[in-house]
Amino acid sequence: MTILETQGLAAKHAARVLAVAGTARKNDALEAIARAIEQRQAEILGANAADLEAARAAGLRPALLDRLTLDARRIAGIVEGVRQVAALPDPIGEVTKMTTRPNGLIIGKRRVPLGVIGIIYEARPNVTVDAAVLCLKSGNAVILRGGKEAFRSNQALVAIMRDALEQAGLPQNCVSLVEDTSRESANELMGLTEYLDVLIPRGGAGLIRSVVEHAKVPVIQTGVGVCHVYVHEKADLDMAARILHNAKTSRPSVCNAAECVLVDRAVAGDFLPMAWELLRTKDVQLRGCPETRAILGDWVRPAEEADWDTEFGDYILAVKVVGGFDEAVDFIAAHGTGHSEAIVTGDYFAAQRFLDEVDAAAVYVNASTRFTDGFEFGLGAEIGISTQKMHARGPMGLEELTSSKFVIYGNGQIR
Repeated sequence: MTILETQGLAAKHAARVLAVAGTARKNDALEAIARAIEQRQAEILGANAADLEAARAAGLRPALLDRLTLDARRIAGIVEGVRQVAALPDPIGEVTKMTTRPNGLIIGKRRVPLGVIGIIYEARPNVTVDAAVLCLKSGNAVILRGGKEAFRSNQALVAIMRDALEQAGLPQNCVSLVEDTSRESANELMGLTEYLDVLIPRGGAGLIRSVVEHAKVPVIQTGVGVCHVYVHEKADLDMAARILHNAKTSRPSVCNAAECVLVDRAVAGDFLPMAWELLRTKDVQLRGCPETRAILGDWVRPAEEADWDTEFGDYILAVKVVGGFDEAVDFIAAHGTGHSEAIVTGDYFAAQRFLDEVDAAAVYVNASTRFTDGFEFGLGAEIGISTQKMHARGPMGLEELTSSKFVIYGNGQIR
């Protein structure tokens, strides 16, 4: 057996224990993880500092360095997320349907874990903990395969969680880390059909496309976010400028950040200068259509066709002036990735049409796309933002990490 097959077999055995561990035991393990992360924070920060030093030497761009960085505040957020997951209702064992057939059979549908989940992700050490604790609470074992940029951070976090699991009386192999960060290990994980029940990629468009195209294990597609903010002709322009500024600049490296703003021609002359005054405080680079350039001049680089389809993950924003609602919705249909889309408008009917006609996992009226997040949606944390339509869509919390089975009670019925 390969090292990864051995990990897969161990995870499969651990998943059987975890599936019947019960809520109290799982919550005790989560609290043990939260305490251990707090107590061993210096160890985590030391590992992360080494990752950051190597990443800077390798020329990693600032937005990716931001994703990689841990500090006391972010670790406190991770710990809070663990405790929020522990406080959430346990979905396992929930009976979602129960009927009695004419022959007396009682047929129910009960939530059960998926089994063993594989996660392939990039330079986001917080994902290591988010993914692990969500899997644990939903009764799933998890095999984590992070990127090489965050390897030391991930190694420290997984070691801490495994120690906490052992102290709580659960198998350490409920959580494991693939220690080979080569392309070969990712390819092997994608083909581990005997041990993995589902594979979830979390990262940039290239990673997700590679997993979707090459995996033999069933895949839940997540994350690519070409998100739009549409400023309707009846928008409160000051509100729209603040929403756009937040959606683009509060954390541009994440998948729910805005990558393109669409502005109705009727208000573009007033709105764009107002928005630019805010965006320039963060040195946002604009790539715009000819009408945008006519309004803002040389501050705007000419947009290329590829810009309308790019998840920049940086302080770059595509800008397009549109003729009205229908053109905006058509543009989103052509260039969006089904992640998060927002309209800013004071027109109730335009808002309702936008909610009805825009096909995305999260559709907003008068709010920033940055809220598409498991923590903000009250899910405690998330394992990713699903942009597909099968099984799970949007922020994936506990319920999205379950399957179901039918349970049937009889008293001697035969067919």
